[in-house]
Amino acid sequence: MIQHLRPALASVIMFTALLGLLYPLAVTGVAQTLFPVQANGSLVRDDTGRVAGSALIGQTFAQAGYLHPRPSAAGANGYDASASSGSNLGPLNPDLIATVGDRAAAIRAEAPGAPVPADAVTASASGLDPHVSPEFAKLQVPRIAKARAMPQADVQAAINRHTEGRLLGFIGQPRVNVLLVNLDLDARSGVARTP
Repeated sequence: MIQHLRPALASVIMFTALLGLLYPLAVTGVAQTLFPVQANGSLVRDDTGRVAGSALIGQTFAQAGYLHPRPSAAGANGYDASASSGSNLGPLNPDLIATVGDRAAAIRAEAPGAPVPADAVTASASGLDPHVSPEFAKLQVPRIAKARAMPQADVQAAINRHTEGRLLGFIGQPRVNVLLVNLDLDARSGVARTP
């Protein structure tokens, strides 16, 4: 029995050290060396150097002068990173149908006659999506320009600056980072966002 126990314990200790200590330290070291921004959470800082958020995690922007994010089902009020999830409502669920209908009506009131993009009325699977489609962003330009007393062309230019294309030219869809646009708009209009 002892002759079988000693190699088993040695294997446990060796693999614990190798896979529980050395491998994580090596991966962390490589990540910190090659991708320091991403390894530290892709944090975005405002003009004062204060962390405004992460380029990878969505957050709420409800004021008229800001680009509004995609709806969120994460937590009671949305964008709760500790409760990341979708609504888990099926496409025939009456609650989902009513919610999507209400959101579509609000978009149509803001931009009459314009098609309503899907991301304007449906939550993402994580509830923390930091991006909206260029179409959804464009629908919001008149409201943002009016609230900030800025030309619509300036608002659209900020959106264009923070529009990301497809990865490698064919993977995914074009998208607009909401936080980066809003920080850009604040910097250009001299407004500091309150947390």
